[in-house]
Amino acid sequence: MANLIQNRRVETDSWQRLELGADGALPPVPADGDVIVPLALWKARRDALAARSGKTGVWLNSNEGPETIVGDLARLPLVAINFPTIADGRGLSTARLLRERHGYTGEIRAIGTVIKDLLLGMHRCGFDSFLLRDDQEPEDALRAFDELADAYQASVIEKQPLFRRRLTGAS
Repeated sequence: MANLIQNRRVETDSWQRLELGADGALPPVPADGDVIVPLALWKARRDALAARSGKTGVWLNSNEGPETIVGDLARLPLVAINFPTIADGRGLSTARLLRERHGYTGEIRAIGTVIKDLLLGMHRCGFDSFLLRDDQEPEDALRAFDELADAYQASVIEKQPLFRRRLTGAS
């Protein structure tokens, strides 16, 4: 069973993630049910995917920026961003760009190498759901959101840095 945290709660994952074959072949798409498809599949079958009965989300790899789907954001209820390693932070920028520059209000999900230690930073960049690695306990990971009482930097969550909030009496 997948370890999904969504909006700071452990949830059941209703989405099926489709992956490209080892040879890069596009996978078959089920007629119904909610699916998350790789960007290559979305580009190749955009209209057919949008017309199916289930919801369709797109997942971006760390080398695929949000500009590749900007024109489609209104019809995408979910954008998943893949973190291939703990050290690859490009997905954090992608999430911030989706929220701040492109005004995306749908679900942004972190997939791949997602661990407790990264959750708070990911959340501050605009992620609202996290598919944890299998070796991570979701109940333990939930504590990551409360580890820091206040953050100095501005974020998607808090638009002003701490010093400005203190000047205005907001924090």
